[in-house]
Amino acid sequence: MSTHSPFLLRTLQADDTAALLQFELANREWFERHVAPRGAAFYSHDAVQAHIDQALAEHRAGRYHPNLLLDRRGAIVGRVNLKDIEAGRAEVGYRIAQQAAGRGAASAGLAQLIALARAHWGLQTLEALVAEGNPASARVLEKAGFVCVERMTALAEIAGVSRNGARYRLALSAATAD
Repeated sequence: MSTHSPFLLRTLQADDTAALLQFELANREWFERHVAPRGAAFYSHDAVQAHIDQALAEHRAGRYHPNLLLDRRGAIVGRVNLKDIEAGRAEVGYRIAQQAAGRGAASAGLAQLIALARAHWGLQTLEALVAEGNPASARVLEKAGFVCVERMTALAEIAGVSRNGARYRLALSAATAD
């Protein structure tokens, strides 16, 4: 692990099913307060394995880079992904465990993802979507150099309520390399 961060970003692996299911189940209620829910069918060993298989197939095709964010003990504390990789750009998506919130996990994971986007994928632009009611996520993006470029209506349904949101963008040539 980096001496700068107690968190390590690593690519999702086929044998992460049990640990990922445990992470998702332990944080389901927390996540559903901030992002659109996955649906009840997701929370089984077979469904999570299918999710991993699909994510890794998209990774092999060069369209997705699924990652886990691990703490010093190797426990999953988050997911930090590059999605829809195409034509020099990708969308950033992340979810951080409740017990890791406010401890710098999202910022550390995003910094490592930005480095991965540059070094491995050669990307020029990253974008992220944030729903209203999630100011911590917006702060993480802004701290990393992302700028709000668009306000959006009906971005997501969270906890049964339609939420507006915002699109953030980072030009990687302008981002600071940590």
